Amino acid sequence: MSRRRSAARATAPAPRLLPSSPCPCGLPASYAECCGRLHRGQAAATTAEALMRSRYSAFAARDEAYLLRTWHPDTRPDSVDFDPGLRWLRLEVLSSTEGGPFHGEGTVAFRAHYTEGREEGVLTEHSRFVRHEGAWVYLDALSLD
Repeated sequence: MSRRRSAARATAPAPRLLPSSPCPCGLPASYAECCGRLHRGQAAATTAEALMRSRYSAFAARDEAYLLRTWHPDTRPDSVDFDPGLRWLRLEVLSSTEGGPFHGEGTVAFRAHYTEGREEGVLTEHSRFVRHEGAWVYLDALSLD
């Protein structure tokens, strides 16, 4: 999920995610036990899909530092601007290729459901992830054609 924008930085507060909140990534665990560990630097994503899920959760939590830290330096923006009216609702992982412990690259196709104001929408993306200095990072979005 790139969601790059050059607009002014949002001023709305980040959505409140308590450690006991369900993890936004959709796995059956609390935020603290799931993506929260990655966001806090207590664990690293072991697969491309795990990184994609944690990045979705970081968008939901508006965790700019984590998003930038897990973005490949060749494609990473200077900052992540969050739309104050956008709320991420749920994630559907459609497919993944490679991206495991013994791979250097992987892809994940997903749908991210959101609301923006009163409108509901779906972002569909096929993301590419690579290992950089031993860690999985987001590289770019592939064409959906």
